[in-house]
Amino acid sequence: MTQTTTPSVTPTAMRRTLAGFATGLSVVAAEIDGQIVGMPANSLTSVSLDPPLVSLAFAHTSTTWPILRRAPHWGISVLGEAQEQVLRDLRRPAAERFGGEMNIDGGAAFVPGALATITVTPRTAVEAGDHTLVLLEVQDLHRDETQRPLVFFGSTTHTLSH
Repeated sequence: MTQTTTPSVTPTAMRRTLAGFATGLSVVAAEIDGQIVGMPANSLTSVSLDPPLVSLAFAHTSTTWPILRRAPHWGISVLGEAQEQVLRDLRRPAAERFGGEMNIDGGAAFVPGALATITVTPRTAVEAGDHTLVLLEVQDLHRDETQRPLVFFGSTTHTLSH
């Protein structure tokens, strides 16, 4: 008789456990064929200082990722604590997400007033389970040091307190 054991590392267990890891919130966007295409991302990770590299992960189920990957330059906007409305707007269908103003620079699109902006070019994409991990070369960046971040923890947004 063969016994089957249920693995303890399930997608639900992964999601619940990693919800205990606080991350910043960002928006990755580009102008493609005259339209802004983008999505929220909390998978932004610093990879290397020299050369300057960051990474993002995109779910294979994303309908935005196949379009965004066509753009040669992307903008990453790190959201400040006053920008929670930006996340609500991004919950809309893809065609309705960017009704507000965006700053465009060489095809990279940025949320106005973001805590930080990073201009990137895609370098390498690696299939990683149910996601695609993308290594991005940083071309330009800026941080407004007067702002504090909007934080994602426990599957909801928070602000920092001192």
